[in-house]
Amino acid sequence: MQYELTTPCTAADLAPLKAGDTVLLSGVVYTARDQAHKRMLEALDKGEKLPFDLEGSAIYYVGPTPERPGEVIGSAGPTTSGRMDAMSPRLLDLGNKIMIGKGKRDAAVKEAVVRNGAVYLAALGGAGALMAQSVKTLEVIAWPDLGCEAVRRLTVEKMPLTVILDAHGGDLYTSGPAAYLETVK
Repeated sequence: MQYELTTPCTAADLAPLKAGDTVLLSGVVYTARDQAHKRMLEALDKGEKLPFDLEGSAIYYVGPTPERPGEVIGSAGPTTSGRMDAMSPRLLDLGNKIMIGKGKRDAAVKEAVVRNGAVYLAALGGAGALMAQSVKTLEVIAWPDLGCEAVRRLTVEKMPLTVILDAHGGDLYTSGPAAYLETVK
């Protein structure tokens, strides 16, 4: 199935999605990679406010390249999500609903996705120029000293994504290969 979603999202918005579905995502998406995640957790530990509201948020694990003249953003392909695994469950428990990246996630992230009615979506790795076409506006909102890893607020339109982990425990990295093997018997 294909769904069109607009952020912010609730657990009810995400409940129909199943691993393997496609999503065209619109609305506000925040960028945050390793260093930004570390700073967010440090801020939380100190009781400080985060640079954006986690409730219903979408976080894209991307460090875009500099934009060329006339462009909103440079290449914006996903980074490996596993580097955020140790930090993601806490953010999910605080209201983050959509994570966007590439690659497998660990058991703690999978449990947090189910517990919070969230999803993990895959962006097309190696297709940063295609992903960038969905970005309509960009604003650096926190930690500009991190360069490409600074937190940015993106406005996206119909960003093409695939559901990897759904809120019901579905995992495309498990079900996909199994379904394929059934077809070649």
